[in-house]
Amino acid sequence: MPRICTEVQVMFFDTDCGGVVSNIAYLRFIETARTLLAEELGLALAEMAKTQRYPVVVRTEIDYRRAAKLGDRLVIEGWLDELERARFWCAFRIIRPKDNVLIVNCRQSVALIEMPAAKLLRLPGEWEKYRKPGADARSRSPDTHVQRTG
Repeated sequence: MPRICTEVQVMFFDTDCGGVVSNIAYLRFIETARTLLAEELGLALAEMAKTQRYPVVVRTEIDYRRAAKLGDRLVIEGWLDELERARFWCAFRIIRPKDNVLIVNCRQSVALIEMPAAKLLRLPGEWEKYRKPGADARSRSPDTHVQRTG
């Protein structure tokens, strides 16, 4: 399954007045990771603009486990988690490497649409290689050594 990993440092604009990352900032980190994952799946930004075919988020499930703070360096991992006929699920986790703490778990359901008609598209045939055997079993996250506290 395609996977990506990216890093970010928490900046002032990511935090509230207490120096804690706001929940919208976590979603922006995930948006960046999802864009990188889309490129791994063959959905490059320039190509999307040319073909007018875009992945759109139809559902987000997110669990905030721990707070990240101003100056923290975070790692955002993303992977293709599940394929359906006309949509797919991406999963993400945000980790603070300095203490190996899980900050956020997230899953997003994404559909492909063609603009300007907003026509729902089937997933590309070449993605069949990513379909899991026993595809009804959902994997929340791959095996990991991340310390889960709380």
